[in-house]
Amino acid sequence: MAKSGVAGTTVIKCGKLYDGIHDELFEKREILVRENRIEKVGTSVCRDDALIIDLSDKTVTPGLIDAHVHLSYFDWREKRKENIFNSPAYKILAVLRSAQKAMARGFTSIRHVGCSSFDGYGSIDVKRTIEKGYFDGPRLMVAPMYLGVNGGPADHSQALKTNFMMAEAMRDHYRSIGCGTDFFCNAVREQQKLGADFIKVMVSGSFYSPDSDPDMIYFRDEELKAIIETAHSLRMKVTAHVYGPEAMQKLAKMGIDCMEHGALMDAPTVRVIEKCGTVLVPTFFPYDVVVSPNPLPSQDHQMSCKLAKYAERLKEGRKHILNSNIKLGYGSDIVFQHNNYDCGNEYSCWLRSGTDPFRALKAATSINAEIIGIKDVGRIEEGAYADIAAWSKDILTDHRALMDCAFVMKNGRTYPTESSLDGQ
Repeated sequence: MAKSGVAGTTVIKCGKLYDGIHDELFEKREILVRENRIEKVGTSVCRDDALIIDLSDKTVTPGLIDAHVHLSYFDWREKRKENIFNSPAYKILAVLRSAQKAMARGFTSIRHVGCSSFDGYGSIDVKRTIEKGYFDGPRLMVAPMYLGVNGGPADHSQALKTNFMMAEAMRDHYRSIGCGTDFFCNAVREQQKLGADFIKVMVSGSFYSPDSDPDMIYFRDEELKAIIETAHSLRMKVTAHVYGPEAMQKLAKMGIDCMEHGALMDAPTVRVIEKCGTVLVPTFFPYDVVVSPNPLPSQDHQMSCKLAKYAERLKEGRKHILNSNIKLGYGSDIVFQHNNYDCGNEYSCWLRSGTDPFRALKAATSINAEIIGIKDVGRIEEGAYADIAAWSKDILTDHRALMDCAFVMKNGRTYPTESSLDGQ
């Protein structure tokens, strides 16, 4: 992905502007960009020496942030095979490619929420090489590998359970799957030492894993407390893969920073999470096939059967989430049916569920900026990084709007765009 813009002084003329903060679209605004920062926003900021970018027929937003992406595979149709049969080096190339294609779709910051522990720490190297300018790509926040237990959803050796020798050989390479407080304290410390930005723990079962139960809790309380306390002592945030009400309430009361999914939400759990102030990244897209009245067709039989079993609870769970006052982030979690970099598909789920579009837009901008811990992204205001995107479709009424990026700038440089509607 070659650089096509030149850093310097640029004026972007906006048709409409969403700033990531206010629940409104501003008309006819201009953004003055100097080097990699936004210097001024107003009705007239034009400079004689500035490069003019005319987006007067577009809606301009901050560069979007996806807080739940699994970058480490090329083809969702082959993901189950790629998990097991492809090398760590192959998967690291997938991380880079997927990150670049997400940025081409207007997502200038990505939170990579982990992969199998035998894949190593290469996702951190991708982040470092992007930061050093060796490769183009979005800002990355990385949890390189899940913390999990033997037989839980992080243990992909389940796929080889009919041959216990192969399953054991695979599991022996897991650095982050184990048991006991000492093991998990050390696992957190190792990830911090090697450059992880946050910790991801696989607490509940999964819809994607072949054997695990989404309601099941795989960790003992003392193990979860040890993970959270150790991470916090190292000034790291912890997020949890979690579905069931019991697990969500337990984690919120323990002081976890964030939870992913929460799809089996109920009313008592909403009250606990609201009281504790825990952030939730709900990832609506993976369950759309059984929740939405007009779903996209599913093409993963195993997961579809499991989702069908929980269909009514998933529908009620989404209602509880969207009717709550829980602070919601935006995360696509696309592991089947579409490419992992088609991050705008999640926005379609929010809007088709009747969500106020500004709540979804704020989740994908300023709230996600809080989640990833980078305060100068996710907003268009003086002093913020010049991470900017633009869209041809009406972002307030067209649920496909964020699938069709018309312009992207990261750190003051413009890059080519791609549309998810083209099936690339």
